[in-house]
Amino acid sequence: MGDAKEKADLSRYLQAARDALLWKLEGLGEYDVRRPLTPTGTNLLGLVKHASGAEIGYFGECFGRPFPEEVPWAEADAEINSDMWATPEESREEIVGLYRRVWRHTDATVAELPLDAPAQVSWWPPERRDVTLHQLLVHVIADLQRHAGHADILRELVDGTVGMRLGNDNMPSHDAAYWEAHRNRLEDAARRAGGGDQGTIAST
Repeated sequence: MGDAKEKADLSRYLQAARDALLWKLEGLGEYDVRRPLTPTGTNLLGLVKHASGAEIGYFGECFGRPFPEEVPWAEADAEINSDMWATPEESREEIVGLYRRVWRHTDATVAELPLDAPAQVSWWPPERRDVTLHQLLVHVIADLQRHAGHADILRELVDGTVGMRLGNDNMPSHDAAYWEAHRNRLEDAARRAGGGDQGTIAST
């Protein structure tokens, strides 16, 4: 019973991160879900593509349960960063559909194996390669939640939309005028603390 309860808790947090990543795509056009918004090219659809590859590796390959579809950009010899952006030929529907199928594959692994089931992460240092299902669930939840945070910032930069998840944005109820005044206040505080040093902003 304890194992089942812990699995349920871990699965809930895993799904919350997945849902958050997909929610950040809603309502945007093709350009906005794909365009790079940081100097290193981080973009919303690329985060979803990357998350798919992460689950394919950690909950498929590591347990000897390979994902049944060929996913070239998730292979070890794929071009560097090819999992972090979508080519013009890769549709949003294709990437999102793949991600949902990956969920089912991951969820089957979690359902069928005990939390102490052994796995090996071949791309980690030798002294850390031997892990368990429990460890990988915690690792992937942390990784996906981090990327969900990236998606939060990217979406706000695109159109000002903010929020933690559908149905609960976890934001105070204030209008645009409040947030503009709040941001200006923070900018003033930063300038005063910096003593005239305005710092730098990376070019996008």
